[in-house]
Parts: sequence; structure tokens; C-alpha cells
Amino acid sequence: MTAQIIDGKAIAENLLNTIKLRINNRLKANKRAPGLAVILVGADPASSIYVRNKRLACEKVGICSTVYDLPAATTETELIALIEQLNQDNTIDGILVQLPLPAHINDEHIVERVNPNKDVDGFHPYNIGRLAVRQPTLRSCTPFGVIKMLQAMNIELMGLDAVVVGVSNHVGRPMALELLLAGCTVTSCHRHTKDLSKVVKGADLIVAAAGKPGLIQGAWIKHGAIVIDIGISRLQDGSIAGDVDFNIAKTRAGWITPVPGGVGPMTVATLMENTLLALEISESCK
Repeated sequence: MTAQIIDGKAIAENLLNTIKLRINNRLKANKRAPGLAVILVGADPASSIYVRNKRLACEKVGICSTVYDLPAATTETELIALIEQLNQDNTIDGILVQLPLPAHINDEHIVERVNPNKDVDGFHPYNIGRLAVRQPTLRSCTPFGVIKMLQAMNIELMGLDAVVVGVSNHVGRPMALELLLAGCTVTSCHRHTKDLSKVVKGADLIVAAAGKPGLIQGAWIKHGAIVIDIGISRLQDGSIAGDVDFNIAKTRAGWITPVPGGVGPMTVATLMENTLLALEISESCK
């Protein structure tokens, strides 16, 4: 068996084209385009690349983006002041603070300062909580992007035994909630899981989100399973690897995402959709 490769880049491109059409239709109806503020603190190379990709996606679909490049020495108080300013700006529908932040700034403090209605990353506890009680609005971009990708592949999730490896607040936990919402039976694994291989071997759907290259051995994958690899790490030789041993896993899985080119593009596309949705929700409340 050779797995069907899930082309996240192509699926994301289709989603971006749909968003662009929706925004063009708004403009024709004399409505404004969505506005997104992206805040980057410091000059972390990986974060700078992510911000650039998001800015390019904004240009593609017609979202008005403003990037705030702040020095690494920016204080938490100064960053909060900027967020409060953007919270009050009626031309800004989404606020994205690129994580991780410098060590002297508490990520969670900053996430909670963003207006939940402008939290297009879907990180605010309010938005995670709405997902937990099955009333989602702005949903975490990576997990929801995974759901959209699986839907685009016409993969039926209802009733599947799913395993999520990784329980981070921004990816693993909301991913488990998304899969519950889709009707899966979900097991979340973490550093204290006693026998990871045993849990993975029984799964119909594996979502790897631990950020540890090669953690999931290909031999653990059940024949025909769906493998979604969210992890992405740069190795010493400069190459990029996911959490799953792709070369072996692809010989056993039914569907599998590559790294790169799988989940990453869906995260950016879902961010664009969230920004448009934030504007639409704001308009509907007026």
C-alpha cells in the first residue's frame, strides 16, 4: 500500500481563491475589505518567515494588512498598550501576535489581552471555551485547517478512533476538541503517556503535534490509517522534518500529509478566513 498524499498547498490555494471571491463581492457591494494587524516582536528568523507568508496571503485575497515590527526589547506593558489601541480600531478586524514572544513577555498574558472578537488565531480562552461547548466562532487556525483539509478530501470522520499526540494550548488541545466536534472518539497523548506506540497502533486517525522529529515511528501506523503531521522541525543538516517517520508511514497509511506542504498552508488560509469571518460577525452585531 502507498498512501494518498494530502496536498495541503493545493487545498489551501482553493480556499484562498474562495476568500478572494467573497472579498471582491464585498467591494462590489460597497463594503470594505477586512483589516488584519500582525505584531512581530524581535527578529526571530522563523517568525519573520511566518509573518511574511501571512502578509503575502493577505495581498492575494485582498485583506488590508498592517505589520508592526517591534524591537526585541519591547516591554510587556508597551505591547499590551498597542493591542489595546488595535482593539479599539474599527478598521482592524483581526489581531495576530506572532508567537513565541521574547522570554520577558508572558505569551498567555498577551493572548488574553486581544479582544476575543478579533482573535483570528483562535487562541483566546473564550474562543477555546466556545469550541469546548460546541459553539465555535473563531477557531484555532491549525486545528480547524486540519478539519477543512480532511473535509476537502471527503474523509468521513464520524466514529473514527483518533489519537492526538501533543496537548499544547494552541494546537493539541483544540485539535482534540475539533475531532470530538466531528464525532471522533479521541485520545490525547503527552509526555506522561505510558505506551505511545500501543495507543497509536490502534488509531484510525493520528494527528502528530508534538514538535519532536520522528517521534511517531512508521511501523506504528495501522494499515489504511489517516496520518496528519503538524510537527515541523529543522534538523542539523538544514532539512525539515515532521513528527512522523514519513518514508515508512506512507507505505502503511491510507492518507498522509507531507512536511512541508501539508498542514502549514492550511493554517495560513484558515487565518485569512477567520479575518473575514471576524468582520462579518462584527457587521451582523450592528
